[in-house]
Amino acid sequence: MRPMQTFQVFPAVPESLSFVEMVSRNLWWSWQHDAKELFRRANPELWQKSRENPLAFSTMISQDQLEALSKDPSFLAHIARIQKRYEDQVLNPLRPPGMPFAENEVIAYFSMEFGIHESLPIFAGGLGVLAGDHMKAASDMGLPLAGVGILFRRGYFHQFLNHEGWQQEEYPETNLYYLPLSRVRDQEGNELFVHVTGPDGDIALAVWKVGVGRVPLFLMDANVPQNTPEIRNVTARLYASEGKIRMIQELILGIGGMRALTAMGLVPKVVHMNEGHCAFASIERIAYCMGIHGLDLSTALECIPRSQVFTTHTPVPAGHDEFPADMVRPILAPMQERLRASTDEILSWGQPPGSGPHGPLSMFVLALRMSQYINGVSRLHGEVARRMWAHVWPGIPQQEVPIHHITNGVHVSSWVSPENALLYDLYLGPEWNLRPSAAEVVSRVDSIYDGELWRAHEMSRSRLIRACREAMIHQYGRRNAPKSIMQAASTVMDQDVLTIGFARRFATYKRAYLLFMQPERLEALIRSADRPVQFVFAGKAHPKDNEGKGLIKQIVEFAQNHPVRRSLIFLEDYDIHIARYLVQGVDVWLNTPRRPMEASGTSGMKAALNGVLNLSILDGWWDEGYDPERGFAIGKGEEYEDWAYQDATESQALYNLLENDVIPAFYERPNSDLPARWIKMMKESIKMALRDFSAHFMVSQYYQSFYAPARRRLCELLQNDGAQARELVRQRARLYQNWNQIRVEPPMRESEGFHRVGHSFRVSCVVHLGELNSSEVEVHLYYGPIKTLELLSESFVAPMKVEEERGNGVYLYSTVVTCNAAGRYGFTARVMPAGDEWLRFAPGLITWA
Repeated sequence: MRPMQTFQVFPAVPESLSFVEMVSRNLWWSWQHDAKELFRRANPELWQKSRENPLAFSTMISQDQLEALSKDPSFLAHIARIQKRYEDQVLNPLRPPGMPFAENEVIAYFSMEFGIHESLPIFAGGLGVLAGDHMKAASDMGLPLAGVGILFRRGYFHQFLNHEGWQQEEYPETNLYYLPLSRVRDQEGNELFVHVTGPDGDIALAVWKVGVGRVPLFLMDANVPQNTPEIRNVTARLYASEGKIRMIQELILGIGGMRALTAMGLVPKVVHMNEGHCAFASIERIAYCMGIHGLDLSTALECIPRSQVFTTHTPVPAGHDEFPADMVRPILAPMQERLRASTDEILSWGQPPGSGPHGPLSMFVLALRMSQYINGVSRLHGEVARRMWAHVWPGIPQQEVPIHHITNGVHVSSWVSPENALLYDLYLGPEWNLRPSAAEVVSRVDSIYDGELWRAHEMSRSRLIRACREAMIHQYGRRNAPKSIMQAASTVMDQDVLTIGFARRFATYKRAYLLFMQPERLEALIRSADRPVQFVFAGKAHPKDNEGKGLIKQIVEFAQNHPVRRSLIFLEDYDIHIARYLVQGVDVWLNTPRRPMEASGTSGMKAALNGVLNLSILDGWWDEGYDPERGFAIGKGEEYEDWAYQDATESQALYNLLENDVIPAFYERPNSDLPARWIKMMKESIKMALRDFSAHFMVSQYYQSFYAPARRRLCELLQNDGAQARELVRQRARLYQNWNQIRVEPPMRESEGFHRVGHSFRVSCVVHLGELNSSEVEVHLYYGPIKTLELLSESFVAPMKVEEERGNGVYLYSTVVTCNAAGRYGFTARVMPAGDEWLRFAPGLITWA
């Protein structure tokens, strides 16, 4: 039989319920507890069966029940309440004071994945969930952000385990009718298509739009009739393992996404690349800028990087995509005419230093070289990234490498439990969730009555345990387990037992095995008569990561041991749905990465928001967040070369913490049934999450530090036909032409011998600038405590001023140093270009004494 054409039938929605259909088509509902409750109350069983997807739910509920709800005064009042909030938070424009963006100008936020809700399965893990939380916070704050991604029709894989506990993967087709998608159309009302040139010819792309509150998410889709079957399949699966497909996906995202924005009449005044997958957007944006503003390539290269943001999430070099030069050349060749540059020149922008003309194109290096604003996702990750990529800026001290950090944050409304949300509404003030970091909001956490907070958490734990039992019944039922096993699955976990959660990607560096290195102690903890512990594990291994799959198998095998079967479980197919239950319902969030390989991590932030205490290695965000008043630290932030020794040491530390600190604190209830010391720590954990690790706080940092300055600088550079940018081209050329003439004589201090704290002395040095003049450079005294004869343990930079011009390009510079602390110090001098960060840190333009 030939394939049939299909059509979808949705219910006839009564007029009084029309808003319900409207709100179903904007993902705003997904972070509104009251909106989700509207669907749940209509039919709790069907809402659960739909996996909390309003569009799927609408095809399950009967027409008779819709008619009944349309006449239910209570239900209609509930709708009116949500509709008012929807109008305020979605339909009514919000323009923060001083917002410089014009109506059609956007901050274009590119990401390979977006984890907004489980009903839109175009995410794999933390990177995507972070992007989703970024979008939601931007919507709440009224920022002119537009997300750009790909419509993966099979998304990331679904996980299930076989009888031996070995991970299996499946990629079911997503039903587009159940996604809140709409096709973007052009001014004539026709479906919009954009085109990119792939390695084998033209690729047509459809453009879809998803409403995420106030902000749009645009998704590129190659599954259209104009393309060959092979190309149509390119956007089927997220993170294809085959290099050529992966490259085409990143071409579609970067170049296709930029073309879609401009075809819709949107002007990307700032581009934010969430990881290097998006780096091709830079190339298209340069060509667009040249065409629109009549600039040459050199001038465009002064403009575009100064208005681009690049966020890196990966502290492991192998985690960045690289493609062979010969694979990339065919997709860059069509850009030669617009860029007025050769393929080899374009390719060189992304080739690592020293790799030569045949070196691979690194998407990370391309993004790095095309962005003034570069950041890691935690303070520690910023340090790691500067160390990893210092070679890109030869001569620059590692501490000054221009990679900054903005620590990740989580969208509070998306992750707070329903029980805690009600409690926070009561105690933290109106619209606390729209300004979670405000001091007056955070301070009110202390006013929450201990008993109410504990009861809310106990309800969350009970919900988690119910969900675990349902999941275990489903998992064993899928494997056709015997009746005795099915009955046991229905009774796993205990409502009143200390519950510890571990859920994340099963990569070996995350060390899920650390807890299992001492199985006898683990079993003793679980089987304790008076202070038992239970564990919930979840997470996926990469399909090609057999070591990660082996870790899952190890946990499942241990969990099948009869004495612990009820108290240690592994939940299949970890996603946002399961994550919500876990971060809201466990008592302790366990995290055991090998420092410093965890860039940030956000699951622990979500847990902290709900009063869950973190028990973690001091890595990623926890290196900033840890305080003994709000959680537990495994070790003291040590880094080891001997990994076996590290594992043994930190496994011992983990068990000592559990036995001596965590478990006693949870069960310590001297005067009542409330663990007073534990609740006090819960409150400190909540305050920390609200104050320091909310997505609103994170996005405000991006706006103030990156977005607003980037947009302002771009506008300055493009004024008067790019006059400032053209002057920068001339200045850069002049610097490179004459820099080799610079010579810095050793700096001299005015007095010999030792100094005492509080004493000041003058340091001077002679600088030979050749053809350059003093206004074109900065001269610095570089000093600090000595670590070795060539390295400072901490560095300070003091500007030196011209004291005397001696002619022939020779200047005497000086400055005054004040001794603020005792110790052994070293100093030297250097010359760098004068100007903004993009010019000052131009590779090769630094000379030391």
